[in-house]
Amino acid sequence: MLRDKIANALKAAQEDNNKRRAATLRLITAAIMDRDMAAREQGRDGLSEEELMDLLHTMLVQREQEATHCEASGKVELAVQEREEAEMIREFLPSQLSEYEMKLVCQTVVECVEARGLRDMGRCMAELKERYPGQMDFAKASCMVKQMLRAPQ
Repeated sequence: MLRDKIANALKAAQEDNNKRRAATLRLITAAIMDRDMAAREQGRDGLSEEELMDLLHTMLVQREQEATHCEASGKVELAVQEREEAEMIREFLPSQLSEYEMKLVCQTVVECVEARGLRDMGRCMAELKERYPGQMDFAKASCMVKQMLRAPQ
């Protein structure tokens, strides 16, 4: 499904002669093919949809970090280019939960797994990743869950 969206977007970009978009989509496709080959070497059929989303999320974070680094170095044009690539990658990811929604979701998961302390942090994060793959910044979610587990019950 996600592979098809990317392939169709690449085809459309090529037909529209949108070189910048086509180059970014080729980069995504190459990264997917590379990870597929690695998965096949391990005896698997290739990447799952969840692994594809993780890959895209990683690429998105890399672009955002690079844009920030470029801005700090005074390379504004490169920063703009990185942000454009990030937006193209973001198109293929599910919409992100807001800060408020993340807090509610984290609270719900903490209650569902009956977490009592920091030792239950791993169970909470595993549940969040299973229920909301690619829909939140799990580093922020981790901080929220940790804060909830530290709070007096």
